[in-house]
Amino acid sequence: MKEVTVQELKQLKDSGTDFQLIDVREEHEFDEANLKGHLIPLGEILDRASEVDKNKKVVVHCRSGKRSATAIQALETQLGYNNLYNLKGGILAYIEEIGL
Repeated sequence: MKEVTVQELKQLKDSGTDFQLIDVREEHEFDEANLKGHLIPLGEILDRASEVDKNKKVVVHCRSGKRSATAIQALETQLGYNNLYNLKGGILAYIEEIGL
């Protein structure tokens, strides 16, 4: 599975690169803290796959990286996505290394 580090994600955001950030946590987690990504909870990811862009880099994240890995695996194996990157360490690593 392809990954990006929190430093690489920050660089993507800072550079204005055209990419999509998907948050697969639950709504209450998103409301507590978020990276301004598009919220699609893991349980809804296949039903809402049309919201995930197939034509640009997509970084998927959750709290620690486990749920986002599950989401990526489902999208890749069931729907043929090949442009998905897991945020290594999730939002916890981002907050620890970069802050909000």
